[in-house]
Amino acid sequence: MNVLLVEDNPGDVRLTRETLCDPGNSTVLHVAADGVEALAFLRHEGVHLHAPRPDLILLDLNLPRIDGREVLAQIKRDEDLKTIPTLILTTSDAEADILQSYRLQANAYLTKPGQLEAFESLVRGIRNFWVLEAKLPPRGDTR
Repeated sequence: MNVLLVEDNPGDVRLTRETLCDPGNSTVLHVAADGVEALAFLRHEGVHLHAPRPDLILLDLNLPRIDGREVLAQIKRDEDLKTIPTLILTTSDAEADILQSYRLQANAYLTKPGQLEAFESLVRGIRNFWVLEAKLPPRGDTR
């Protein structure tokens, strides 16, 4: 399974990688550090010409260059990308962000906990549900 993590915090990237990509599971984590890079990855532009289509996107809201709200809006407007489950994984617990994310068709909104163990537990929960249990669109389906 290919997961695209759109996250600018190196510590959160490291923790997500360590928790999501356990030895023995076939999850590959790709990282985009900002919204511009995320959209280039998804659209196979520039250095991402041969990037795989992600099966799941974990998207932070507060990103440099193009924020996560705009990235989400562009994903869900694109016929080739909108079926990719996109989870908001952010520090914001503001009602306005939650409401806007769901209006933009986020598949889930998750607030990053401040404690290390709680963050690891949250990422394990994402893995257990979205990677191991959920039925995702077939890889060849782009609509």
